[in-house]
Amino acid sequence: MEKKIILTGGGSAGHVTPNLALLPQLQAEGIEVHYIGTADGIERTIVSERSDITYHVISSGKLRRYFSWKNFTDPFRVLRGMFQARRIMREVKPAAVFSKGGFVSVPVVIAAHGKHIPVVTHESDYTPGLANKINAKFADKICVTFEDTLSHVGAKGVHTGTPIRPELYEGDKARGLSFLGFDDKKPILLVMGGSLGAAAVNDAVRAALPKLLASYDIVHLCGKGKVEESLAQPGYRQFEYVNEELPDVLAATDIVVSRAGANAVFEFLALSKPALLIPLPRSASRGDQILNAGYFARKGFAMVLEQESLTPETLLDAVNDLYDRRLSFIATMSAEPLADGTDEVLAVIRSAMEKK
Repeated sequence: MEKKIILTGGGSAGHVTPNLALLPQLQAEGIEVHYIGTADGIERTIVSERSDITYHVISSGKLRRYFSWKNFTDPFRVLRGMFQARRIMREVKPAAVFSKGGFVSVPVVIAAHGKHIPVVTHESDYTPGLANKINAKFADKICVTFEDTLSHVGAKGVHTGTPIRPELYEGDKARGLSFLGFDDKKPILLVMGGSLGAAAVNDAVRAALPKLLASYDIVHLCGKGKVEESLAQPGYRQFEYVNEELPDVLAATDIVVSRAGANAVFEFLALSKPALLIPLPRSASRGDQILNAGYFARKGFAMVLEQESLTPETLLDAVNDLYDRRLSFIATMSAEPLADGTDEVLAVIRSAMEKK
């Protein structure tokens, strides 16, 4: 009988795309893939593009660290989601559940544990987020991207690295140059602010644009609604985001300026792309990007510029320094054995499925 697996995770693209990185191999092994997410989350937007995955909708609350009246009603949404997930599992009969985290995963993981279905979770960041702290109590194995994270998750932890989307390796520099309209006479600087863009990074890049353009052609992925048409000029291409062409753009890229989300930085590592990381400050996050960036700096994979120190001048100096040192970063990244954790995560999942 064909084995089945349920994937879950949502709330941000970072809780979805690593799931999709596992798909080709899972399907090659004849495993039928189902996905549980919310009705209106980004996970549904991303997964609904796939005809080879069955998507199931459940209710879920949001796990907030701040006061909101919804904190009083959301536990009931989570409880409802647990019952919905249990019904889905009765129908699907999965051999295992794999969770990438995010609030939607909590009722799914608890329901799977209650039905004695093996659960494997994956934590991308340096320290576990709130959803994965809860999920860890019900999981059989906890895969972690950073080896230092093992100290936070106990005996269930397995250092696997993070799954990397296979299509990223299929990028072509010539296609990327053609798409961008660049002639390859200058090195290419890619600026990424995350799926929603980053106002502080966007502003600093645009203020430094005249001096940056003297040395680099620039691709700026600036986020939805953040393209500045008035700045259009040769050598500067702006996009809200790039999807299908991203592997080609990365293949043409020499250096990167980016936020420090775990999935993004490990994609740069897997592709050996030197990066200047500008992590989200603690005022806007729980500090996970600061820890991610610090780890990458210590390992010699990237440079870090804190947002509090970000000015057009410090950005320009750091970008030039990164380019001058790029070969050293490339050599260090190329020697990292767990740059792509796809096979390691799949091995943990296979082991869990065999126990069912």
